[in-house]
Order: sequence, then C-alpha cells, then structure tokens
Amino acid sequence: MTYEEALDFLYPLHRFGIKPGLERVHILLDLNGAPHKRLGKIVHIAGTNGKGTVAAALASIFQASGRKTALYTSPHLVDFTERIRINGVQISRKQVAHYCSLFMDAIIENHSTFFEATTVIAFAWFADEGVEVSIIETGMGGRLDATNVVDSTYVVIPSIGMDHTEWLGETPAKIASEKAAIIKKGCRVFTAVSIPEAFLPIQKKAESCEAPLFIAGKDVVWRVSSAELGMIELKVRTAFRYYHALKVPLNGLFHASNISLAVMVAEDVGIAPEHISSGLERMLQTGYRARLERIGTSPTVLLDVSHNPDGMRKTVNTLSSFRHAYRRVYVMLGLASDKDAQAIIRELLRLDCVFFLVNIPSERSVPAEVLCALCKKEGAEATVCSNGIDGLGILRQKACIDDLVLVTGSFYLAGAIIAAGI
Repeated sequence: MTYEEALDFLYPLHRFGIKPGLERVHILLDLNGAPHKRLGKIVHIAGTNGKGTVAAALASIFQASGRKTALYTSPHLVDFTERIRINGVQISRKQVAHYCSLFMDAIIENHSTFFEATTVIAFAWFADEGVEVSIIETGMGGRLDATNVVDSTYVVIPSIGMDHTEWLGETPAKIASEKAAIIKKGCRVFTAVSIPEAFLPIQKKAESCEAPLFIAGKDVVWRVSSAELGMIELKVRTAFRYYHALKVPLNGLFHASNISLAVMVAEDVGIAPEHISSGLERMLQTGYRARLERIGTSPTVLLDVSHNPDGMRKTVNTLSSFRHAYRRVYVMLGLASDKDAQAIIRELLRLDCVFFLVNIPSERSVPAEVLCALCKKEGAEATVCSNGIDGLGILRQKACIDDLVLVTGSFYLAGAIIAAGI
C-alpha cells in the first residue's frame, strides 16, 4: 500500500460519521499488542478551546528536557501526517501506509471511523518508537472519545464552552461532565475552568478518582508583562517558583492561562526551569500554526482557526487591543454547518469590520451566501467570494498597507490557504 492508497482508504471512513464509543478502538488495539499501554508518561488534554496551545507548549517543553515526546493532535491543516509527531517530526508517509495496511482488515470488519483508525495508527507508531512521553488531544468530548483508552498520568482541561452541543449536551455542566470523563484514578488534574457550573463536574470527577486537582488562578498565578503581535511575555508564580520572564511566540492574552497550565504540569514532572523557558520559546517548532499567525504584511494578514463563539470572543478581544493601529479590518470568514454562525458574526462585528464570506473546502460548509445574509441582517457590509484562495487574492489587492485582513472560522479554510502558499 502506498501513502496515497492509505489516504484513499482512510478518508472515506468519514462516511461512518461520529460514532461515540470505545469498543471498536479497544478491538483494534488489542489485536495489535495493546500499544496504548506502551506510551510512556501520558498527558491527556480535553476542552473546548486551548487544547492545541497546551499540547504544543508541553510537547516543546518535554522535548527541551531531552525526553522523546509524542504529540497527537487534530485536525490537520494541510497533510494528514501533521496529526502524528515525535519530537516535532511528522510520521513518514511510508509509516502511515505500513500501519494502515496492518490495521485495514480490522478497520473494515469493525466499521471503524476515521478518527478511530487515525488514533490507532498514532498509538502503534508511538509505542513502536519507544516514546517516553505522549501528549494526546481528545478529538471531541472525552468520555466516548477514541483517545479515552489510555491511562493518563496527567489530565489537562483548559476550558469549557459551547461547541458540539448535539453530541456533548447543551449546558456547560453537561459538556464539562463529558470532558471530565478522561480523569481516571490516580492521575493528576489541571484546569483553568472557572465558571462554577462547568468547574463542579470536573471537581467531582477528580474527587471520585482520588485525583489531585490543581487550578489556574489559585495554584498558579500570572501576569502579562508585555504583548506585541507575535510575542507575549509572562510572569508566572507557582507554589514552588517564580518565572519572571517567560517568552511565548503567540498572540493573545487569553493564552496566559493555557501556558500557566503547561508550566504547572512541567514543574510537577520535575522539568528544570531553563527547559520550561526554552521549550516555550520554541513551541512553534511543534507544528502549532494558524492561531492568529501573521502570514502577510502590507496589509497585515492574520490566519486563525477560531471556530466557535468562545474562541472567537478571545480572538476579537486580542485584536481589539491592536485595532487602533489599523484603518480598516477585513474579515474573511468560512464556517462549518455545526457552528453558531450568528454568534460568531456578532463577536467579529466588535472589530467594526467588513466581511468577505467564503465556502470552506468541506461538504459541511455553510454556503457563503447564507453567511452573507446573516452578516447583512446584523447591519454589516458583506461580500461573497467563491473560496478562500480567491477571496484572499482579492483582499490583498483591495486592502491598503495600514489595513488588517483576518482569515478565520475553520481549520479547513486555514489549511487551504497554507497549502496554496499565498
């Protein structure tokens, strides 16, 4: 099997949709030597927003400390191999084909989903490579997520917000309960969730599992000492140490709580302060992209993957502090059909922006015309473009050097822009 043949086999598995449950994953893993039992120290991360930030920060810190570190994230932006990395290096296409061939018959027989198959491939490679640490993001939720077969050493829950409500529940408490289900007996739990309704299920689950719970804002405090486009500097105080100047190549003050969680976990492991500091400075080497990433100047173009109201609120709050520096703000927006489009548009309107609405390269795309109608209903100036690549080309010609162009709303949209190299 070639890599192209492997993808031709894997991608159609999306037709099985989302099928919550762990039985199929357990069957695949048990048929192949239970690789999920050989992943070293495991950090399992669930939450609505912030998972990718915490995962990238921790992977970089563990790598800086000299530990062989696996990182499993989703979705990818351009290439499937981005999801599965060891020490920042993506799984090779040859290895994807190998593991896909190995599991193919069982995947077919068990009607496994795309995410289940991908998770098993990742765990098998990590185990065969003898990793010392595995940083694992849930795909969606937690209780019935395919990754919830691992016995984690650490659990991190950065945030709880309203997303995937058709699967996880329509209240913060229900969503938190689903995500807190990755907590298991004896692990150590770290969270930045502060809303009482969402925090209580996490606290109760930790208590029932006799899992120590550490809370951002209580067990760690922080202050942003400086922030500019592309870099924030934090002062962080834990129960044991004061970090007076942690430099992180990110945009947005909201990242501070996520970085502080990563610092607490790393410190609990026993990683030296200098490795925590150097790891954070190099965290973009883990493949972390499209989080208000600057991909152009004159005009400034930012690429972002915020795709729910909570995430967009944080993005807009960040940009609001820079808004005075720009004459006009253009927002190119594309969304999937399971998102709260109207709430997202209302958040973006706080930037006093002009909208360019596009279709994302997915069968779940909200038609650009529908988004345009929603924008106009809110009183916004809005134009339809066929796709993100054409739209960005138009915007780069239309915008002046002192304007800002924000491309946001979807991993699919960001991936298409990166792949086109424009």
